[in-house]
Formats: sequence, C-alpha cells, structure tokens
Amino acid sequence: MTEQNTRLGILLMVATTFVFAMQDGLSRHLASEYNTMMVVMIRYWFFAAFVMTIAARQTGGLRRAVRSGHPIVQCFRGALLVVEINTMVLAFVYLGLVESHAVFACYPLLVAALSGPVLGEQVGWRRWAAIGVGFVGVIIILQPSGGVFSPYAVIPLAAALMFSLYALLTRFVARTDTAATSFFYTGTAGSIVATAIGLWFWQPMTAPDWGWMGLLCLTGALGHWLMIRAYEVAEASAVQPFAYLQLVFASTLGLVLFNETLRSNVIVGASMIVAAGLFTLWRARVTAKAD
Repeated sequence: MTEQNTRLGILLMVATTFVFAMQDGLSRHLASEYNTMMVVMIRYWFFAAFVMTIAARQTGGLRRAVRSGHPIVQCFRGALLVVEINTMVLAFVYLGLVESHAVFACYPLLVAALSGPVLGEQVGWRRWAAIGVGFVGVIIILQPSGGVFSPYAVIPLAAALMFSLYALLTRFVARTDTAATSFFYTGTAGSIVATAIGLWFWQPMTAPDWGWMGLLCLTGALGHWLMIRAYEVAEASAVQPFAYLQLVFASTLGLVLFNETLRSNVIVGASMIVAAGLFTLWRARVTAKAD
C-alpha cells in the first residue's frame, strides 16, 4: 500500500503500543518465575521464525533479505537489541513496569543527543534544551527522596542507552539496506545471540506458563506486524509521537495487575520526559521540511 493514510497509521501505532505493553506484562510475569535469559531466548525463536517467514514471502526471498551493505553492523544491531531486551525485562522484575517505562521513555532524547557524534547530524539549541529538560525529568524520577532510587534504577537507563544506539545504527544501515533486510537481521542474528546466552539458563516450565510463553511470542509477532503496517500507511513523523502511549498502557498494567504504585515524582518526571521527547520529534520534523 503506497497511499498515505495518517489516521489509519495512528490507529495502528496505538494498537502497536497496546500489544507491546501486554508483551511487557507477560515478560514481567514469566521473568519473575524463570530466568530472564531463557524467556528472551524462547521469545526470539518465534520472532526469528516470523522474520524469516516475512522475508521468504517478499520479492527475492531470503537471499535478498540477507544481502547487506553492512553485515557486521547489522549483526551487532541484532545482538545489541537482545542485550537491551534482557536488560529491560530485568528492570520490570526489579523496578516494575511503571518506573521502568518512565525512565526508558528518555530514549528518543538519547537518540537526538547521540545523532551528532554517531551520524554526523546537526542538533540545534532548541533540541539540546529539550534534551536537558528531559534529563532533569529522569533525575526527578530517580531522586532518593522519592523512594524510587536504588542501584536497580540504572537498569532501565542502561536499556534506554542501548536502545538509542540500536535506533541510531538502524538509521545508519538504512543508508544502504532496506527495512526488510534490517528486520531480517534483527530477528535472525538476535536469535543466534539469544540462544547462545539463554541455553545456559534453561529451566523446566509448567504447562500454564508455556501457555503464557506462547501468548508472549504471539504478541511479539503481532506487535511488530502492526508497527510495520503503521509505517507503511503513514509517515513516521506522524505516528511516532503515539509510541509514548506504551508508557500509559504499561503503567496501567503495573498498577492494576502487579499492585505497583505511582509516585508523584514519577508523574512529574515522566511528564517532562514525554513533553521533551515530543518537542524533539516536532523540531526534527520542522528541520526536515526546511531542508
């Protein structure tokens, strides 16, 4: 579908964030019962099968999907995402969904901050100001007086840093590779790395938890399919702001299902982060139009 349909794209992105939030809730449940590395490994097996199925149905099939101008960078991207997912799931277990997502929401600001040194892009003073405001929000969330700060608080921050680097590398390889190629390497290279790590932590699972694991795998595939469709029918700049709804959905899950609490400093800090992130997205769109 080449025709742009912004309204449909927004609806698909909202659905994407909802499904990914459900995935986070399932990950938190399973990782509290089993080793995180094993949970991520099984999830990646299904993801790799999904990616290969998508690639095989495209023009040129698997042979075209594997063709890359930067195969080493592509493999590193896949490995980096595996480590980031493991790190974020650990954050869910130790900090909960609310605080983890509140801190992780700063990743678009990290992307903007690192786009200069990594990609050579120019970042104006307005976006630097927004980045500063966003990181003040992070400090507010992590303040010791708010009762959130602990050594575990750096886990979602580390995950955000890794995901921002993953996003920047994705933009870098996009200069030569198609989105289908990047998606293929994300699933296949990631699955190899996830398996190399996860097999060392294998644990037997109960029948009900295998059911939850199956649902986790399905939500992962569905979420990626919805995201692909969202970017197919609408411009990225139009739908990307709605990705912040994952913070809302995941926090609601944490409050309702996992009895987490919503502290005032988390509300204030997360609001600042989201506002700063939306501003940087808007400024990036304005700058792109000006060019």
